[in-house]
Amino acid sequence: MILGDFLKALSQLSDRPFRRVLAIGVLLSLALLVAIYAGFLAVIQYLTPDSIEIPFVGPVGGLDTLLSWGSGLFMLGLSVFLMVPVASAFTSFFLEDVAQAVEDRHYPGLPAVTRVPFMDAVIDSANFFAVLVAVNVLALLLYAFAGPFVPVVFWAVNGFLLGREYFTLVAMRRLGREGAKALRRRHGVQIWLAGTLMAAPLSLPLVNLLIPVLGAATFTHLFHRLDARGRGR
Repeated sequence: MILGDFLKALSQLSDRPFRRVLAIGVLLSLALLVAIYAGFLAVIQYLTPDSIEIPFVGPVGGLDTLLSWGSGLFMLGLSVFLMVPVASAFTSFFLEDVAQAVEDRHYPGLPAVTRVPFMDAVIDSANFFAVLVAVNVLALLLYAFAGPFVPVVFWAVNGFLLGREYFTLVAMRRLGREGAKALRRRHGVQIWLAGTLMAAPLSLPLVNLLIPVLGAATFTHLFHRLDARGRGR
């Protein structure tokens, strides 16, 4: 069933308005990746005055190396990890637009929703983002014992967090905050699985730039399917 939600999201690539949404979403994901990577370089600059020599990449140091070729390659490599916080930050800026594009195509006739005020969306996303960072810091202890299963643990942990965030924010548009939480609690395992299937391709450089948009579209389909089941439709 989750695969069906994802295939519906992919099928909308034939829709010109959705391709426009996808293109804007990819550019936004790239901008967020650069912003988060710049923050990473700022930390390096604060911790050490010297650049770090990366094999096959060259020296990477502080913000002064942000636009170098070596730094760009390093950013692509780090996107394996950095795209998870990018996907989380993405929700405050663009999830509403993706969900609306999906509903316009697949769920016509629905009543209009009141757009969540931008600052409210930013606050919700900032809270999710803080939880995501805190949990991943704590999970470093778990990764130390996971051995070859570190990627699986990483995807499962972040899949739980991203699934919770994306589903909640999509559902809130139609059900409100409490209704979204109630529906999420009833279908927690399925939402976790969908989030994990979203987190895994976030580890593929370049491909991962598409995932926040396709993930938001997939969770929109997932919400409508679960909500329809609960209402007996």
